[in-house]
This record gives sequence, structure tokens and C-alpha cells, in this order.
Amino acid sequence: MATAAFPIFSIESDHSRVQKQYTRSRHAGVEIVTIEQGNRVQSDAQVNEEATFNGIIGSSPALKFVLADVERVAPTDSTVLVLGETGTGKELIARAIHNLSSRRGSPFVKVNCAAIPLDLLESELFGHEKGAFTGAIAQRIGRFEMAHTGTLFLDEIGDLPLALQPKLLRVLQEQEFERLGSGRTHRINVRLIAATHRDLIEMVARKRFRSDLYYRLNVFPIELPPLRERSEDIPQLISHFVKDFAMRMRKSIRLIPPETMAAFTCYPWPGNVRELQNLIERAVIRSNDGVLSNPMPPAFARTPVSPGIATTLSSTSSTLSDYTRSLILRTLEDTGWVIGGPVGAAARLGLPRTSLITKMKKLGISRPGNTNVTNFIVEKPETGPEWQTAVQRDVPQAS
Repeated sequence: MATAAFPIFSIESDHSRVQKQYTRSRHAGVEIVTIEQGNRVQSDAQVNEEATFNGIIGSSPALKFVLADVERVAPTDSTVLVLGETGTGKELIARAIHNLSSRRGSPFVKVNCAAIPLDLLESELFGHEKGAFTGAIAQRIGRFEMAHTGTLFLDEIGDLPLALQPKLLRVLQEQEFERLGSGRTHRINVRLIAATHRDLIEMVARKRFRSDLYYRLNVFPIELPPLRERSEDIPQLISHFVKDFAMRMRKSIRLIPPETMAAFTCYPWPGNVRELQNLIERAVIRSNDGVLSNPMPPAFARTPVSPGIATTLSSTSSTLSDYTRSLILRTLEDTGWVIGGPVGAAARLGLPRTSLITKMKKLGISRPGNTNVTNFIVEKPETGPEWQTAVQRDVPQAS
């Protein structure tokens, strides 16, 4: 069965319009984004927003919820605890908080607590005087001093040794410390952002993390959703990484086969965005003739594409909107064309009922019985006066 390929597309992010209600259960909803939204010219405000959230790609409700919290806490000096699985972009969130704060003109200093040996971590954080220990041949300032008037990002704070936790607690409470080998107290002005993939509450219960330090760090927690809980962002992430790696490798990647896109969407992504990025790099390296190769593990490499999607995408105007139309149609058929309610199509797609109705109007989707419009949306592109006439003629009624 012949299938058409997905074009490389660009979708603008819209972090300023935050979803007012976000279900914490993060059910597997779908945020539908049309290709027309991606081709819209960006305003100056959007360009500034892209710079602020540099590297954070996506427009799903879950990500918008996180970025709304970032915008709320950034102007303050409050300590932030970023929680999330490995590869979800905790450092990018920390940088976004710094960029939005009044400290953005001062240093952003980062320390990975898991990457530095125990006997060197204290010196790395607080510095040391000459002769403080064997090998200390010169004075060295620590990361807290480097970050003075700026932001210090402590990644993997759950790996901080118990012996150092009281010293960190004192810095957070008093904004002062001593270098190793010195009795002189240094006062600093540092905003702290910590991050971890560990369950700190469980570590506190097991006496592996100090409860007083945990409560001092947990002033404003931000929990990042894993990629599998915002799968609607995957096409946008793929587009971003394909363009980036193709430019670096001086390759031209124009098409993504639907089987490859389906495999990316169905994969659970235990390594989250970092794993996706690595697989896209591998795929670009192996790609020939402008078609992105399928880098997925064997179990996901042959993910089937539903007949509805394959048929719709076989038209010459194959775009992301074709995929959107087929997804909505399939969901409506599964729900018996019930739009609203807890078991309706809107709930399954993770959309407000009114938003789904609007998208149905735009895509010319109507209830069964009007075959003329059904044939029209398969055979005609979504532009021109004929399209507008068809949309006006068939306005779906909410169930």
C-alpha cells in the first residue's frame, strides 16, 4: 500500500498562552497543530520568547504548564527545585529561569554533583586556600563565589554527600560560607536552582537526604513531564533536530516516511528528549536521497500506519494537517461521533470541546451523511474560496 511521506515542517511555539486548567494525571491527550500555524510569521514578541526559552521545543499543555511556572517564579529570588526524569531538559529550565530573572546579566554557574568526586566537591563548591590540603598549591575560589549576584545551578542534588549537606544548608539560610583552610566568612548573593531525577522524599525517609535541606530546597518545585506524556510535541522536536543535524552535516533532509513518524510516536522514550535527539542524529547520518531513515529499535521499526492515515496522506497536498484530519476522523468514528463528555472525542484527544469543534470546522469534518464534503476534504487542499464555502456549509453540532 502506497503511503506518502511527512514533510519537514516548522511549528511556532506559543508559551505565552498558558492552558488555564491542566489535569495533573497527564493523560495521553493530543494537541492538534496545523501546518498553517507553523508557517505564520513570528512577531517580535515571539522572537524574544524563543530566545528566552532557547532549546525548549513544544506546545503541549503539559509543557505550557511548566513554562507558566517558570515565568511566575523567575522574577523572584526564591529557590527552585526542578524534578524530572533523565533527559527531560532540567538544565534548560534552569537557564530559562535565569534568563527571565533580574540576574540575567550576571553569571549562570552550573555544577553536576554526581560528576565530581566526594573529596573534591567541597572545594569545588566553596573553594580553598593555598595549603588547605595536599595538592592545594594555590588559592581557588568556588562555584558559589563565581555565581555571586547570579544563579548557581546544582544538578543532581540527590547525589550530594550527606557530609556536605549541612554546609549547603547554611549557605542557603545565611548566604555565607568559608573556604577550605580559612576561618574567614564570605558573604554572597546567589540564587540557587537545584535539580534531580531522584525521589528526594523517599531519600529523606531512608535517611539518605537531610529533611531540613529538602524543605529548604523545595520552596518552588517544578516537575517536568517525561516525553511519553507529551507525545504531541514529538513531531515538532523531530523537525527541530532534523533541521539542526542536517545543517551541521550539510545534508538535505526533505521527507520523513509515515512509518518512521509512527515509530517515533509509539516509542516510550525512556531516555526522553536526549534519547530522541541522539536517534535523530543517527538517522540523519544514515539518510540518503533526502529521506530520513528509521533509526528505531527492531520492535518499533515496523510500526504500522493505519489505513486511514495512509489513504489521506497519499494526496499531493500531504501535510501535517492531513495527519490531523485523519486522527480526528478516526477518533470520532471510535466514539460514535460523540464530541463532548468524558468519553467523547474531545476528551480522547485532550482538547476542549470548543477547540475540537473549531478544528473540525477548519478541516471540513462533518457527521456522516454529507458525502460531498467528505470527498471534498480528501481531494482538495485546505485553501481557496471553495474551501471556505464548504466549511461554512457544514458546521458540526456538538454532542
